[in-house]
Amino acid sequence: MHFTQADYDFMAKAIALAKQGFNTTTPNPNVGCVIVKEGEIVGEGFHAQAGGPHAEVFALREAAGRARGATAYVTLEPCSHYGRTPPCAKGLIDAGVSKVICAMVDPNPEVAGNGLKMLQQAGIETASGLLEQEARALNKGFLKRMEHGAPYVIAKLAASLDGKTALQNGKSKWITGPDARRDVQAFRAKSCAILSGADTVLIDDARLNVRKEELPDLPKTLECNDVRQPIRVIIDTQNRLSPVLALFQSQSKIIILRSELDNQHNWPHFVEQVCLPTVKNKLDLKAVLQFLASRDINLVWLEAGATLCGVMHEQGLIDEYIVYFAPKIIGEGGKGLFQSNILTEMNQIQELQLTDCTQVGNDIRISAIKK
Repeated sequence: MHFTQADYDFMAKAIALAKQGFNTTTPNPNVGCVIVKEGEIVGEGFHAQAGGPHAEVFALREAAGRARGATAYVTLEPCSHYGRTPPCAKGLIDAGVSKVICAMVDPNPEVAGNGLKMLQQAGIETASGLLEQEARALNKGFLKRMEHGAPYVIAKLAASLDGKTALQNGKSKWITGPDARRDVQAFRAKSCAILSGADTVLIDDARLNVRKEELPDLPKTLECNDVRQPIRVIIDTQNRLSPVLALFQSQSKIIILRSELDNQHNWPHFVEQVCLPTVKNKLDLKAVLQFLASRDINLVWLEAGATLCGVMHEQGLIDEYIVYFAPKIIGEGGKGLFQSNILTEMNQIQELQLTDCTQVGNDIRISAIKK
């Protein structure tokens, strides 16, 4: 189907609306919807929270009777099944829209083209593929989980200009400035889970939670509500953690991944221990990601030390790297970003594609993805 400039503009508006749900929709995808009649937007909406109305419902409510004969622009194929809410495809049919344009087909097996088929069977014209790449960027985690059975993993790293994360004695507070640390809070808030290792928790006495007061720009969906805390997932195969650590003073869900249960401590009610398979006495990291996907975790924020980040990198389990560089030089003896096997050939180096470079306060944030 040929898309007009107006089609592009209306879908771009729907994509902008979908972004307003970034902090609150998990495990559901972020979706926006715009309903247009005779060139005028008569209704718009976005999915704000899992279990709540979908984007199409809000848009149809605003459009009211004006939806009959209109065109609906949706960033993701309307759902066709009964879940916690009725199917949006049926809602569009009942409202009498004449055309539905979606940015992409939903890879969820419960939908996967069935929403479009339901609309077509009702005599509604459909099209898909408009601004698909932009729509996919809205839901990197959801799509990775649906298409590959694993969450999307973003590794957060911070270093001096010479690539050091800490002094030789391990001290690292603070390499980056306060603006960069607030920026990290925003990424944590968008994540379903924060993955780390016992070393990071013990060395930094880290809480690994989202601090609402440090979020740089609070979305409207959070202004009157508590910030959703990502699940904190800690790998502790040697059972070194204890409930007295700062991590356990913030009462939100924690999953400790082990090879054997620790029955020596009285863990808080919000802590769950899970045993997973090992490979050469180390937790199987692929099994870790599969387990997290089984818990409907879409987006994982990896905030860990050089050992865990190094192994995840070597195994190709990191989808995106976000590195904050501070204008400082640590010099000889400083600790590196990754602890990994020594490479001997240039063709062994994993090449990345740079996607963003932004100044954050006095630091530089660089984002890169696997090619």
